[in-house]
Amino acid sequence: MLHILLISWLHLLHPFYVSVTEVEHNPKTKTVQMSVRVFFDDFEKALNKRYKTNVNILKPKDRKEIELMISGYIKEHLVLKADDRLLTFKYIGYEIKEDAAWCYFESGQVESIRRLDIQDQLLFEQHESQINMIHAIVGGKRKSTKLDNPQSKAVFLF
Repeated sequence: MLHILLISWLHLLHPFYVSVTEVEHNPKTKTVQMSVRVFFDDFEKALNKRYKTNVNILKPKDRKEIELMISGYIKEHLVLKADDRLLTFKYIGYEIKEDAAWCYFESGQVESIRRLDIQDQLLFEQHESQINMIHAIVGGKRKSTKLDNPQSKAVFLF
């Protein structure tokens, strides 16, 4: 019983910091669709620091301004290349689900992908113990990896 109580206390004293990015090549639209999930409180702190303002993702005073900040931050900290070609993403929007912000993006035309290079530094400046999970789906094949700060690069071969 004491052991369980101690583990519970340690969890409260040492929270974990994680983001999850899912990248999927859609063969019908020939685009890459990307969703990024981050805890909104950690994300707000990163946006506050980056843009030197007080950000409220849950109840923004100016949603368009928050959307620009979210899009800008993620595009600066998450870079993807398909077969050595830099992908540019259009920001679609975000929504809050429970304690996370889900942010959505879509690329321009990408016929096929054999190699996907990802550099993911989301929230690395916030937490030394930040972990970024990445799931990539191409041609129906799903591959995943975990990046522990400061490791920020992943390569997937399909």
